[in-house]
Parts: sequence; C-alpha cells; structure tokens
Amino acid sequence: MSVHSPAVLRDLPDQASSEAEARQAAALRSTMRKQRIQDFFFHKITLLFAFSVLLVLVGIIVSLAIGAAPAFKEFGAAFVTRVEWDPVGDQFGALIAIWGTLATSFIALAIAFPISFGIALFLTEICPAWLRRPMGTAVELLAGVPSIIYGMWGLFVFAPLFADHVQPLLKETIGQVPVIGQLFQGPTMGIGILTAGIILAVMIIPFISSVMRDVFEIVPTVLKESAYGLGCTKWEVVRKVVLPYTRNGVVGGVMLGLGRALGETMAVTFVIGNAHDLSWSLFAAGNSISSTLANEFAEAASTLHSSSLFALALILFAITFIVLSAAKLMLVGMSRKEGAK
Repeated sequence: MSVHSPAVLRDLPDQASSEAEARQAAALRSTMRKQRIQDFFFHKITLLFAFSVLLVLVGIIVSLAIGAAPAFKEFGAAFVTRVEWDPVGDQFGALIAIWGTLATSFIALAIAFPISFGIALFLTEICPAWLRRPMGTAVELLAGVPSIIYGMWGLFVFAPLFADHVQPLLKETIGQVPVIGQLFQGPTMGIGILTAGIILAVMIIPFISSVMRDVFEIVPTVLKESAYGLGCTKWEVVRKVVLPYTRNGVVGGVMLGLGRALGETMAVTFVIGNAHDLSWSLFAAGNSISSTLANEFAEAASTLHSSSLFALALILFAITFIVLSAAKLMLVGMSRKEGAK
C-alpha cells in the first residue's frame, strides 16, 4: 500500500483539473477544425451552385448565338427590321414576330396590372377575414392552370363571344376615333393580337396579384395603424405607406408577369391567328416569337430557316434582358431620388 504525503494529495485535484482542461481544449480545437473544414466545403459548394447558374446562362446565349449566326450573316442587322417571312424562298425577317410579342405583352400588362393591384389591395386591406383565405386560394389555383387550357378556352369560348359582342362594339366606338381608331378596324374574327393580349392578361393576373398580396402583407402593422391614427383614408395609407414600403416587390411582381407574357407559347399560339402579316389593326391575326418557334421549329427544312428561328429566340432573350434591366435601373433611379430628398 502506497503512502502519499499531504502535499501530494493536495496537488492531485489540481492535476486532474489541468488534465480535464487540456482535454476540453483539445476537443474544442478539434471541433473548430471540423467546422472550418465544413465551412470551406460549404462555401465552395454554394459558390459552385451560384456559378452554375451563370454557366447555364452563358451556355444558352452562346448556343443561341451560334445557331443564329447563319441568319445574321445572310441578312445582317436588317433581319430585325425585315417583314418578309418566306420559308419557300428562304427569306426571313423578325419584325412581325417582334411586333406581335411586344403588342400582346403590352396589352396584357395594361389590363393585368390595375386588376392585380385591385385584387391584392382588396385581399390585404378590405376583404373580411372569413373571405380572405378562400379568395387567396382561388387566385393561387388560377396561377396553376396550364397555359394550354387557357389557350383552348380562349379559342373555343372567349373568341366567339369576343367576335360577336365586343369587337363590333369597339369598332363602332373607339374605331371611329381619329388615329387611335386604326387599331380597332378590320374584320371581327375573334382571334388576333388583341385576343391574345387579353388571354395573356388573364394568365398573368394570378401571378402579379399573388406577389403583390404577399408583399403588401409584410408591411408592419404599426406603420398602417399610425397612418390611420393620423386620419388617413385607406387609399392614402396604400399610396403613402404601403406602396413606398413594398415598391421593389411590386415591381418584381409586374416583371414576373411581363416575363410570363413575353415567353408564353401555347395560349398565344391558339388565339393569335399565326399569320405572318403586319397590320395596324389589333383585330388582325399576327404572330409572336414564341408562337413562330412552336409552329415552325419542327418543320424547318433548310439551314437558313432553322437559323432564323434561333435568331428569333436570341431576340426574345434580348428583349427579356432589356426589360428586366430597365426595371432594375428604374428602381435604382427611384432610390436615388428618395436619397436626395
């Protein structure tokens, strides 16, 4: 049996404590090392994901540019302003498709924006609590309806009613106004650029209104209650509190709807008429970039025809990029003006 002196017995707890602290420090260093390794791999993996988006974007642009090169080599920059579209004679131009795309998208946005704003405003500020959820669910369900269903409904239900009741009225009223009246002249067939724009408006209303409703709901309640306490009306609260607070979200929702309208294919193909004609009348049949691609890509026989379709796709990409860039620049300019104030 070993005998320890009192001094040695006093030192034992200190030694045990130091050994425990050393083990804890070693465990902490090991944990920190593992965390650094995990953070390193997490950073690199997320960086790879982010760059993969850029790689896909660059890949799309390069592939479209390569495919469109023969058309631009043959027709030059004048391809954008050429009206001819003759697959038999290998003569192609993009102006008709560009006009149809821009006209239908502008009509859709002009109709959808005020309606979507009203829906979002009603659901967040005016609607009774018991009705808010059913109506919100209905709007979200409309956003999930496939585009081909909208196209079939537009062709078989909306177009005949539009031709029999709405187009004649527009022709007899607005069609008689100087200058603007040219947009509402011509045969009332029910299908055409105006019909395609209205169908697109019906399609993008759920998207824009859903985004607007979500961003309106994030406005702090204390801000709105303070405005009401100062005697503001609902419209004043919306105009002076809600809209400035949610401006970026509202513009984002509008751009989302506009992007959907610019690239929509099947619904537009059903109701636009698919005619390579350029007319001032919104009643006339026309074509859009997406409908032209859907109708002719599988039947493109010549290399120049296929290349012209690639060129149309590249132009649509450029239009979308320009629209989104303009929206970003507009937001930046508005932010600077607010900073100046």
